[in-house]
This record gives sequence, structure tokens and C-alpha cells, in this order.
Amino acid sequence: MKSVCLLLQEEHHSFTHYSVVREINKINERELELGVGSASWHDEYKDSAYIFVGGLHFDLTEGDVVTIFSQYGEVVDVNLPRDKETGKTKGFGFLMYEDQRSTVLAVDNLNGATVLDRTLRVDHVKNYKQGKTKGEDGEWKEPEQQSLNARPEFIGDIPSKAFAKR
Repeated sequence: MKSVCLLLQEEHHSFTHYSVVREINKINERELELGVGSASWHDEYKDSAYIFVGGLHFDLTEGDVVTIFSQYGEVVDVNLPRDKETGKTKGFGFLMYEDQRSTVLAVDNLNGATVLDRTLRVDHVKNYKQGKTKGEDGEWKEPEQQSLNARPEFIGDIPSKAFAKR
């Protein structure tokens, strides 16, 4: 049986989580009412293709998360931190889309969604630091180059007008 203190903590966490979701939804609704175009709060994150995902069920795998979030774009990186002892996910993670515009769709459509009786919190990430990877020698290494945006690097000469806005 859970103690009263633990139940109150869970209620407070749940209340805080729902409050954040509610506030983001209010901001989105207000922008729609005002007809805000390019001055959206999303623009602050236009240089990052990463999002934060909280409230994930502990049994969800990286594949499950990709399945849920791929409806808004191609997912190219998923990081679900895990407990070192149990190997279970910690209930949150970071996800990178191939196209940054997918982050706006995911934040607007999945923030507040319920998955396996848990409410997701989905938000932009401005400065995500990619984790270390294990090299061939077994040593942990920092990525050679941090990538916040998934714009691919091109090799060779490609005319800049090929990427001009239409």
C-alpha cells in the first residue's frame, strides 16, 4: 500500500505534467486566434530537429517510439535513457527528425496525447547534446560533430537555387 506522502507526490507530479501540457495547448490556441504566422513560438527552435518526449510508459522500446512519432516525419535518432541496473527506460527520451518542420507537427499533435494510460509531454529541444558512443576499441567517445539539425551534408557542387524556397 502506498503512503499518503507518496500519493501526494504522484498527484503533484501528475498535476505539474498536465499543467505544462495545458499551457502549451493554450499558447497554440491563442496563436491560432490571433492568426500568428511566422512569429510562432515554434520559430525559436527552428535550428533544432530534436524533441523531448516525457511520460513514456517504461515498457516502450525505441521501435515503439519511432512507430508513434513517425506519423509526423522520418525519425533519424532516438535516445531513451535507461536505468543502469534494470535496463528499463526512465520514461523520457529525445528524438530527432530528418526535417525540423516535423518537430512542430509532433509537438502540436502529440503533446497531451495518451499512450498506454500515460499522458505524453512533447516539447522542442533547443540545445541537445548527443551522447557518447562506444568505439571499436570499447572506449566511450564523444561524437565527432554535434548535430542539432538533420539537414544532410552534401558532397560536391550543388547549385544553391536547388534549395531555394518555392
